[in-house]
Amino acid sequence: MKKTLAAFLALALISGGALAQKYPERAVRVLVPFAPGGVVDIAARHVSEELSQMWGQSVVVENRPGGNGFIATSAAARAAPDGYTLLMAHTGEFSVNPAIFKNIPYELERDFVPISLVSDTPLALAAKADSRLNSVRDVIERSKADPGSLTFSSPGTGSYNHLAGEWFANSADIKLMHVPYRGGSPAAAAVASGEVALGLVSVSSIEQFAKSGHVKILAVMTKRRIPTHPDWTTVQDAGVPDVDAANWVGLFAPKGTPEAIVDKISRDVITALKSEKLQTAFSMGGGEAVGSTSDEFRARIQRDLETNRVIAKKAGVQVDQ
Repeated sequence: MKKTLAAFLALALISGGALAQKYPERAVRVLVPFAPGGVVDIAARHVSEELSQMWGQSVVVENRPGGNGFIATSAAARAAPDGYTLLMAHTGEFSVNPAIFKNIPYELERDFVPISLVSDTPLALAAKADSRLNSVRDVIERSKADPGSLTFSSPGTGSYNHLAGEWFANSADIKLMHVPYRGGSPAAAAVASGEVALGLVSVSSIEQFAKSGHVKILAVMTKRRIPTHPDWTTVQDAGVPDVDAANWVGLFAPKGTPEAIVDKISRDVITALKSEKLQTAFSMGGGEAVGSTSDEFRARIQRDLETNRVIAKKAGVQVDQ
């Protein structure tokens, strides 16, 4: 019996290795839950181009926006687990939606295998250039003096940025008033125009307004300064040590995809992300090319989800489908 089991396992390993050596033998598609031009779409196109060159096969990005990411994510979950349909998603689909929706049509452990973390894009706390708020300390003092008087924008109710704003407010023991917008660009523009006192936006969305002098960055919401803007302080430096908020983008395969194929894709993605071309491309967009093993990526997803569940519960954030 033991010999039979050992032989079976050995055969499975050999078969898996053979599959990985041949993979891919035809075009691979990468589903994206958003319209062209956003952070996830751009990441998908950068990585797909590199993988296509490495593999000698087409890697095609297919945009399926809508439904809070449910449309593309559900389609990927139903796809054949053969490595020829992948999903490029971000924090929202796996570390936010399960924290704020009562029912979603997919589950990470049931439906997907994380392949690799692709990038991190830090969030930033910004104010209009001529605002009297010049630091995180100013925000805290003003909010304590007049609780709820300061507004902050985000790309929408229940977005990761919204939860990060609530995380910051809770950690600083202050109250901020959330104002949702339809996307990162409108949320950033609202800060530049003075419609809101503050913005909790991604560096990629606010960077152009900072460069043009329309907004000032009070802090990035991470534990370390970002290489492209080392002069921007962090919330840690400002005395709010618990907050560490960056939007990740990552690659997934349907559950049941052979482990050897998942490992091959993961290794190739890591190799692609180490290239100077992609390092530069992601940094120019306000992010950082990362790369990780499947297990490392799964741990990051779960850690962020646990944090977001706590934040959402404390802030009373729940979204009706």
